[in-house]
Amino acid sequence: MSEPIYRKQEQEPASEEVTEVAPGVLRMMLPISMPGLGHVNCYALEDERGFALVDPGLPGEESWTALMTRMKSAGIPLRRVHTVVVTHSHPDHFGGSDQLREETGSEILTHESFKSLVAETNDDLDLDFLEADADELLELWKRRWESFGPTAWGTRRQPPPDEAIRRWMVLGDGNPRRFRGPTPTIRVADREAVRLGRRDWFAVHTPGHTCDHLCLWDPTNGVLLSGDHVLPTITPHIAGSTDLADPLASFFRSLERVGDFEGVEIALPAHGHPFAALRERTQHIRQHHEERLQLLRDAADANFDAPVEAWMKVLFKERSWGEMAASETFAHLEHLRIAGEAGVRTDPEGLLRFTVDPHARAATVSGEA
Repeated sequence: MSEPIYRKQEQEPASEEVTEVAPGVLRMMLPISMPGLGHVNCYALEDERGFALVDPGLPGEESWTALMTRMKSAGIPLRRVHTVVVTHSHPDHFGGSDQLREETGSEILTHESFKSLVAETNDDLDLDFLEADADELLELWKRRWESFGPTAWGTRRQPPPDEAIRRWMVLGDGNPRRFRGPTPTIRVADREAVRLGRRDWFAVHTPGHTCDHLCLWDPTNGVLLSGDHVLPTITPHIAGSTDLADPLASFFRSLERVGDFEGVEIALPAHGHPFAALRERTQHIRQHHEERLQLLRDAADANFDAPVEAWMKVLFKERSWGEMAASETFAHLEHLRIAGEAGVRTDPEGLLRFTVDPHARAATVSGEA
């Protein structure tokens, strides 16, 4: 049987090999199963105190076992982990952090704005329900998720798939329990220095993919820990349901900022392989989103006064339809609205309906009012 061909690096399954990808930085690939992803990169930084781990994977036994196996292979004793860096508030990045803190007493470092809806859902479940069986707890979890109300564009909020929820609820012993989201012990501000791996890293707040996304920049060695902000062969999801007024504009500014860093030798992403040419990659990602904005303009006549789900079908193939695709579509529509290229109204059912003006941008470019 021939080996599968992965068109995108980020889809590749996790290798058990541990490699040094920059001076004093080890890469450990942890398995995940999420749409379009096959692994998450956990990076280990060694110094005189022990080790810092960046993005320790999903919650659950599979990821934890893989992390322990790779740490043993690399000669990293669990007891020597002193800091866990979480680049942003998605479970494939912070899932193992709370268990690491339980096992080692390690610090958990995030950007100062770190906040997770998944973690809030678990943390708000009453402690009395910890004795419930898995099916009961699953339903409680879903009801709690739905209690956050409708999406920003008016549809009923959809909880994650049952399989994912069960993985977040069950840790190792097979007994249902809450998956606790991390409680950061160190919250850093933009440009703040962080001493890890015998060097100073500088916190770079890069909102867009999430409100709280954090990159770490080592200008001395030219290394950027880019998280999900800049990935080598796919573009990160831009969610419309955030506290950002214009997530796509925030993402564009964040891309431009890291693309302007001088002396970048290598970018270490959370998915996919390390890569050079950071500036060129940020430009490619920007162009991808510009092309998607143009798709919306081109479909204006066929989607006059349409809900977000209709516009979603312009940007995404059917296999991708769902709340995640709708959220990114909403982010693009809001970007056009704020730029004066689209209008919006709320219909009697509470749905937002957008109308894109394909002539607004042309008028702006030509200098007309």
